Amino acid sequence: MRLFFFCFLLISFALSAKNLSVEDIDNFSQAKRYLRANLPKNAKTFYCGCDIIRKGKKLEPDLASCGYAARNPELKNGKPNPRVHRVEWEHIVSAWEFGHQLQCWQDGGRKNCMKQSDLFRRMEADINNLVPAIGEVNGDRSNYKFAMLPHLKPLYGQCEVKIDFKNKLVEPPKRARKQIAQAYFYMEKTYGLSISNKQRQLFNAWLNER
Repeated sequence: MRLFFFCFLLISFALSAKNLSVEDIDNFSQAKRYLRANLPKNAKTFYCGCDIIRKGKKLEPDLASCGYAARNPELKNGKPNPRVHRVEWEHIVSAWEFGHQLQCWQDGGRKNCMKQSDLFRRMEADINNLVPAIGEVNGDRSNYKFAMLPHLKPLYGQCEVKIDFKNKLVEPPKRARKQIAQAYFYMEKTYGLSISNKQRQLFNAWLNER
């Protein structure tokens, strides 16, 4: 009986994720389930353009398809870095960037905002600001701001992502820049996100980039 009930729960969960509509999404977990269930077959990772492989409920990047080379293939304990081999849902405008502009973040950080702020939960769950990314790149990008870094070289093989860890800046590949700019201006229009003049100038240039 317990096994039957457990299987029933798994089936119900899978169906609910597949049938979940955009209007039903009200938290980050639901957004990730919706995006995973509705990911197009030809989808690629946002920054690096890797093919995405489905393995049950998990999504993995096909690293060979885009020439990706891990910056840290192993953890400090010698085990393989799991984030290299999984697809994660990244906020283009980071949760830190839109969250720290809210009072709830000042009062207790992200966890407090998740508990206390309907606005933050809507922003965190907005699928217009979420993209599939290789976990290692998502982790390395962290909450760093976007910039042009002509003095640096890419860190991930043929994936042309550049990161200045000292100054907390990221240069995305050309293929991702226009969508990044669109996401920032969308978040500004929809939620009142504050964008600095320097960033606005950069994003306007990316919108017109060919």
